[in-house]
Amino acid sequence: MRAFVLSPSIPASPSSELPTAPEVAPEAVPEAALETQVRKADHLRICLDEDVQSHRITNGFERYRFTHCCLPELNRDDIDLGIPFLGKRVKTPLLISSMTGGTEQAQLINQRLAKTAQRYGLAMGVGSQRVAVENPALNRTFSVRKYAPDALLFANLGAVQLNYDYGVSQCQKAVDVLEADALILHLNPLQEAVQTEGDVNFKGLFAKIERLATVLPVPIVAKEVGNGISAVMAERLMNAGVAAIDVAGAGGTSWARVESERARDPKQRRLGNTFADWGIPTAACISQIRQMSKTVPLIASGGMRNGLHAAKAIALGADLAGLALPFLQAANQSEAALAQLSEALIAELTTVLFCTGCATLEDLRSPGILLNAN
Repeated sequence: MRAFVLSPSIPASPSSELPTAPEVAPEAVPEAALETQVRKADHLRICLDEDVQSHRITNGFERYRFTHCCLPELNRDDIDLGIPFLGKRVKTPLLISSMTGGTEQAQLINQRLAKTAQRYGLAMGVGSQRVAVENPALNRTFSVRKYAPDALLFANLGAVQLNYDYGVSQCQKAVDVLEADALILHLNPLQEAVQTEGDVNFKGLFAKIERLATVLPVPIVAKEVGNGISAVMAERLMNAGVAAIDVAGAGGTSWARVESERARDPKQRRLGNTFADWGIPTAACISQIRQMSKTVPLIASGGMRNGLHAAKAIALGADLAGLALPFLQAANQSEAALAQLSEALIAELTTVLFCTGCATLEDLRSPGILLNAN
């Protein structure tokens, strides 16, 4: 599953106002939950300490350039970054992509991220809540609504779990714990194939997603984890009742490489290295899906590292731009680091609009604003 869980080695900020409830005693934790926690801790350590970024494939945004406007006829302070998404208006078209949950340190990170989302008008997703389904005592590590009362929040479970005894009840609980506005079902066949203990039965999931979409009271977002969603697959997912697509394309963190790093089986390690740069670049996903559908709510994530990337994604047709690793690195430091990052991203995005003569995000999609540099 694509979800970071902070390892106990990462210290909490001494100035934090977090509850000091002890970790759940190991003997009280189901074995499956312990295994999941260990896996997620491995993911975090590897993502922070090892080179697991894509090497031979990029997010594709380097192929595009904005047309500079030397006289924008705008007051920069009047630029509006707000946008409606799934029935809720966000002040800034940036998403803190799904990352973490499941430990005391993860609780600290999620609280820091939620406070940042509230302060800057960002959307936020949490990491896979499977660990809390396996051990409900860990629900508190995901429960962040009180820190972000106005934010657009996404709960998160793996779609493949619908083939492993998960159903409406587990999905509804994930939504309820977060008081979420929508549920992400993440799609990660390559990661599961490389993961030694991966769940690889993806058969019949379209029908199960369709049934879930008819009864769940919140929208479903289909999200890849770094290998992309094609226009063909996006259309099938929409036909199954999915309300929004998060392309999570190639060009950022390679989860095949992450799983290769933690694999003990030589075959699995080789498999991860072979497929480390597999996938559809994020920019290609966005442009292809938007050509297929002008109306589907669309999130661009996968190798997004700055506000210029976000602006290009929005110009290509995305509604929100999601970043994970930059927010993880900042949240691992402090709330101050998160504030610095958020303000930098907003300034970069605003500068693109100002220097292209665009007062709104919709203006950024006007013909001639973003050009293919090839």
